[in-house]
Amino acid sequence: MSDHALRLLREQPHLAELAAFPFNFDLARADHGEAVRLASGGPLEAVAGDDTGGTYFVCGDGSVLYADSEGSAGIIGNSVDEALEVLVGLPGWHDHLGLAPADGEEKIRAAVAETEEEIREYHGIDDERTELRAGLGLPERSPVELVGLLHAALLRTEPDFLLLNAEEGGAHALLDRHPRPPLWETVLARGRTDLTLLREGSAWDEMAEDRARRALALRAAQFDRREGDLPLLRHLLRHEAEASMTDELRLAAVLVGLYGQAEDLPLLYEVRETDFDTWCGLGGMPEPGADPAELRRWARGLDDSLFGTDPADEPLFTWTGLAHEQGLVELARAALIRRLDDIDFRAYCDARDGKAMERRDASQLSSLVHEFEQLGDSFQALRAQRLYVPLQTRAWDRVSALLRLARLEREEGQFGAAIRTLTSLRDTLAEPDGGNGDGDSSLGHWQRTNLGAYIVEEHYAVARTAATDTALADEVRAVTVAAGELLARLSGTARANVERHLAGTTDIRTDTRTDIHADTDADPGAGVSAEPTPPQPSAG
Repeated sequence: MSDHALRLLREQPHLAELAAFPFNFDLARADHGEAVRLASGGPLEAVAGDDTGGTYFVCGDGSVLYADSEGSAGIIGNSVDEALEVLVGLPGWHDHLGLAPADGEEKIRAAVAETEEEIREYHGIDDERTELRAGLGLPERSPVELVGLLHAALLRTEPDFLLLNAEEGGAHALLDRHPRPPLWETVLARGRTDLTLLREGSAWDEMAEDRARRALALRAAQFDRREGDLPLLRHLLRHEAEASMTDELRLAAVLVGLYGQAEDLPLLYEVRETDFDTWCGLGGMPEPGADPAELRRWARGLDDSLFGTDPADEPLFTWTGLAHEQGLVELARAALIRRLDDIDFRAYCDARDGKAMERRDASQLSSLVHEFEQLGDSFQALRAQRLYVPLQTRAWDRVSALLRLARLEREEGQFGAAIRTLTSLRDTLAEPDGGNGDGDSSLGHWQRTNLGAYIVEEHYAVARTAATDTALADEVRAVTVAAGELLARLSGTARANVERHLAGTTDIRTDTRTDIHADTDADPGAGVSAEPTPPQPSAG
């Protein structure tokens, strides 16, 4: 993208003065006043500002992102040249954010003319516009063309140019209010195309062997059900079983089962017997020889409770997970950040009003942490985990949540915070009921489980990484001492496993599996080698 105009402004003070006034693109106002960054991690350079506190940023591909002082942001041009075409040709462009080509030429010209007449009451723009266009080599475009450029640019803002507060992580609102397609529509587009190909008899094996395409085709079939789809659904079902237990495997089984064909019972039974996870996940399925009506009842029950025919009813995490599988990482990230921002805002309002967080919001936070970690975004995962921790009332759950919080803080280089979190964790171990005398015994056998081993290993990991910060020398020593004391409290098997791990690696443990759901009544030494259950996305 061209930055020809920007170079000229920097080289010719007179042109820079014209751009600053009356067109409010001032190179001297490039300080935004607060740290911001793109959610994608892409480059961002502030190049100018205006007299309202707004700032113009150039992104990695040359696009110009405008952020106002009220917490909104949007792309206004594919390049600095194009953005200046808009600013010079539409000096009241802020008033035209709601305009779109669909409004028609008459309405657009009338709105632009009215705004410019109001501006002319205070200062000139016509001669200045002619001079600046000539000096920068900008073409003369009609208001209709310029509104079209602005509108197209604004629609590109998300997901690739989502602007965040760099410290708190919250996203800026969209600068405009033009409607966008729902997330599911964008994610499902490829699946609909592939479903059409399947129905035409094309690329059955190629598609079925591609996990992402197979899942999307099944989702497309969920929302566009046709009588002749049974053969292709059987084909997708067989291949989806290779991925073990997934939501799409259950969906494929349901879609096949809804046909109520006796000849499908052996296939469904074979799929259910793939492994232990599929056996559990497809529980209650009729076995070969059962009445086909029973198969149909089983499928309808799951369909009514888990699936349905409206994509808008699917949980957010269905679509963000499928977006991630397609490689649409920024689309998934933007949707998850927007959801986290909504929960964060409601939590703030609830706390201000003395109310507890809504259960629906609380149940989504653990899933948000998991999804952000899948995207490799530990910063946003940490935001969600900090909201999640105070909601845990059971001592075991508090300790598990604090352990994950400490790991995320460590991974983000927030060593002091991680040390304080581990202190809170040890306080909970020492006084599980928080001094309330409520008899919480859920941590009664923590020394014998995976949880105890992970606690000790995280203490040592924090001590190692925080040792690079000389200002935390005393705190690091305290964490190291605490780690040794906790290690001594573990059962023999648990302690031996931790010592073996610590002796056998110099790497810092980065295991993400710290939401432990082991049985606290396990036998001594049991559970250390068992794999903890990973967090599952909740509905909603």
